[in-house]
Amino acid sequence: MTKPPKIVVTRSIAEPAMKVLHEAGEVWAPDPDRPLPPEELHEVVAGASAVVSTLQDRIDGAFADAAGEKLRVVATVAVGYDNVDLAALRAREVILTNTPGVLTDATADLTFGLLLSVTRRLGEGERLLRAREPWQFNLGFMLGTGLQGKSLGIIGLGQIGTAVARRARAFGMRISYTGRRRAAPELEAELDARFLPMESLLGSADVVSLHCPLTPQTRHLIDAGALAAMKPGAFLVNTTRGPVVDEAALADALEGGVIAGAALDVFEREPEVEPRLLALDNVALAPHLGSATVETRTEMALLAARNAASVLAGNGPLTEVRP
Repeated sequence: MTKPPKIVVTRSIAEPAMKVLHEAGEVWAPDPDRPLPPEELHEVVAGASAVVSTLQDRIDGAFADAAGEKLRVVATVAVGYDNVDLAALRAREVILTNTPGVLTDATADLTFGLLLSVTRRLGEGERLLRAREPWQFNLGFMLGTGLQGKSLGIIGLGQIGTAVARRARAFGMRISYTGRRRAAPELEAELDARFLPMESLLGSADVVSLHCPLTPQTRHLIDAGALAAMKPGAFLVNTTRGPVVDEAALADALEGGVIAGAALDVFEREPEVEPRLLALDNVALAPHLGSATVETRTEMALLAARNAASVLAGNGPLTEVRP
């Protein structure tokens, strides 16, 4: 009798996804759930035919070599794959899959929640109440910034950027965007969106929202120069990848009044956060909650599991990452 393929799951995932994997092979998962250091990760993937991973795992040539020649697919429970050396996997004929589409709305909702939090000073107000500080309503108390009629500049009008733009339109915002290529004319028409060069977008937007992938070209895309190019009353929102923003430069800009505020769900050195950002009231923070709904994380895990199972069954991947 043929031995079932070994499937390694590097972090705990939703039970419906685990059921799919158990039907496809012999599953190993960490107990208790915890991040695996590289040397331990390399040990547990030895002999695996499939690995279901998260963005905390470094997937490179050393990882693939540790797994061995049986490895056929790495299914990451994420859209981004900046933690993966795709060329190294392809050189070893290992398929990489991701989970596009299923987390779009959850991340767009979180983006807008953070934007409202920083512009309407919701976190600051909650901290005041929880600290039991004395307060009294008056017409000048904790005034925030409205969004109606303001300009939202989106860097990266992909699926999530587009979903954020649609929400912004419902709030009466004007849309501009920049990126490697222009959007389809029909999408521009739907959003009444203008394509602008990066410098023009930074200088004109009241809110800059980041939705570009992390690549060597976008690392520290928002640095001291980019922040200086923004409007003095503008806000920065980052729900894509932490290293797109130079956090030290952002803290300098916020402390110096270069921009009005920032809202961040991702950080340059997660789980660490630039300490000066933690001390600022004009910063809204969340611990990487972009896709963190029960429904979304379940669908992400299911898609990753189905990708792994489909490859092992000889049917090919459902959502393969290609260069």
